[in-house]
Amino acid sequence: MKIVYLDSYAANPGDLSWEPLEALGDVTLYERSTEGEVLERVGDAEIVLTNKVPFDAERFASLPNLKYVGVAATGYNIIDLEAARKHGVTVTNIPAYSTPAVAQMTFALLLELTQHTGHHHHMARWGHWTEAPDFCFWDRPLIELDGLTFGVVGYGQIGRRVAQIARAFGMKVLACSAHPDKYSDEAQVSFLSLDELLRQSDVVSLHCPLTEQTERMIDAERIALMKPSAYLINTGRGALVDETALSEALKQKRIAGAGLDVLSQEPPPISHPLLTAPNCYVTPHIAWATRASRQRLQDTLVANIRAFLDGRPINVVS
Repeated sequence: MKIVYLDSYAANPGDLSWEPLEALGDVTLYERSTEGEVLERVGDAEIVLTNKVPFDAERFASLPNLKYVGVAATGYNIIDLEAARKHGVTVTNIPAYSTPAVAQMTFALLLELTQHTGHHHHMARWGHWTEAPDFCFWDRPLIELDGLTFGVVGYGQIGRRVAQIARAFGMKVLACSAHPDKYSDEAQVSFLSLDELLRQSDVVSLHCPLTEQTERMIDAERIALMKPSAYLINTGRGALVDETALSEALKQKRIAGAGLDVLSQEPPPISHPLLTAPNCYVTPHIAWATRASRQRLQDTLVANIRAFLDGRPINVVS
């Protein structure tokens, strides 16, 4: 069985073993592939693995030997699923592998916004503490999380893990979910509409999938509902947020700050407004990328292929 991995580097830059994958067939690994290289590289392979390389109807039509596409990620919006069904191609994804890592990153961003750890490290290194008249030095507000209200938008596995951590900090948790009835037994979480959650929360954290309904849902109108003291965290998808509106809100101090691990264009242009917005921390889409998380991804990738080859596919998306 011929297996082609079109963009393997991000998930495994060399610190994980390829042996379990290579045991499944004739494997060809490409670190990255451009749009123009895809058809030639796939060729007559039956199995293709992709992280961010898209497969549209034209691409499926051009690869008659293709039987399986394994998306090396949880999100699968890069795949035209209708075209995959039409051509008899099974598509799988990797659910839940990054939950601990993304939840951890959510609070790394929030703690940077509320404690300014990196900033105060530099203040100490640059001599400001040395020159201080007191035993301590800070020049930005330090915000305690205990007693604040944390709003979780999207209450899947990551959202639920984030809510657990927020409660451990002593925060009151609100949530917005497309299916709140599923969680009616969770007495420690109050489910509200998105607009009401935005009004009440001191921290709003986005963990919902990107769909036609959620694209740019955090726009100027909804940002205006938030408290001037509130923080926005996005470790979900960049396009959930109207980035121009958020930049303007930060400049005008309509909200207190933002922490973002994702942007609508990745990598972003140097002129992206959020890269220079005040009190806005942007990290380069690394929430998912702990070694442990990437090992879980690779293990599930192999398990998905093995199940497909055995005639009992798992983690099939439709």
